[in-house]
Amino acid sequence: MGAHMAREHEHGVDPEAAHAAQVRELAAAGVLRDPVWRAAFAAVPRHLFVPWFFTGRGAGHERLWGEDPDPARRARWLRGVYSDEPLATRLRDGELVSSSSQPSLMARMLSALDVRDGHNVLEIGAGSGYNAALLCHRLGEGLVTTVDLDPDITESARTHLAELGYHPTVITGDGARGAPARAPFDRIIVTCSLSRIPHAWLGQCRPGARILAPLSTGLIALRVNDADLAEGGFLHTPAYFVPLRGAGAAPGGLAGGIPYELLDSERFQFMLLLTAGALHPREALDLWRREGRPARERFGVTVTGGGQWSWLDDPQGPYVWPLGESG
Repeated sequence: MGAHMAREHEHGVDPEAAHAAQVRELAAAGVLRDPVWRAAFAAVPRHLFVPWFFTGRGAGHERLWGEDPDPARRARWLRGVYSDEPLATRLRDGELVSSSSQPSLMARMLSALDVRDGHNVLEIGAGSGYNAALLCHRLGEGLVTTVDLDPDITESARTHLAELGYHPTVITGDGARGAPARAPFDRIIVTCSLSRIPHAWLGQCRPGARILAPLSTGLIALRVNDADLAEGGFLHTPAYFVPLRGAGAAPGGLAGGIPYELLDSERFQFMLLLTAGALHPREALDLWRREGRPARERFGVTVTGGGQWSWLDDPQGPYVWPLGESG
């Protein structure tokens, strides 16, 4: 790595300076208030986990990578890596299958996860391995397990983690089934979007455990009571992730007939996705307007052995909808 770093400095591309600048920017944005997480972000360089990424869409995808012989393209790669943006790291037939999440969103999620020393944490969606490395720095590698369906992704994540000396448990498998051999967990953090919460996770949690997961376009924070009950509300933070693949995969498509300006409304889009299959889009629109265009924090989710549902304001109130697909 020393020769590579020297070569980068010769061309004015300095990963260490770019990394330090990003940590300062995240701290200035108020997402690294906890000094323990600031230390983790300072200790784990993102560029080691994103040796390349893709820009553009469709046939226009361009691959930027850190070993490009063109110094200008290497500089573009480094600027991209240390921008506060999600990065497409793996494509298959033109479709995004893995990404490196937006660093500020990662910082918000890790803070909201509320981990304590000694907590056993399961990550669903290994991605590049960057998030698992941050958890390893915070908790120690023995308390971190990360799962992904794609063996190419888990192999790459394992390699990146080992470069920094981290050897958490990296499992190739369906994240919807969790990791029973590594249970019980105190925290589960999910880095792919869901249409419903896999029930198997509850039985792998200790009572009082916290599950933080992207659902619709928000982040649900569930408190696990036991193997048959978890409940909680959404954070205010918007969240957009690659969908979970496997048994818990999200359904596609929404009915039309909604004015474009409302489809462009982040708040309404959140409710529309959350109630998909339970409310017709026009019913959702009427309710959304009647209730004063409710923000994410007014919604919540209940998961039981018999089913799961989303709700507005009160899990026992009048506005309750079955969540996601059945089965």
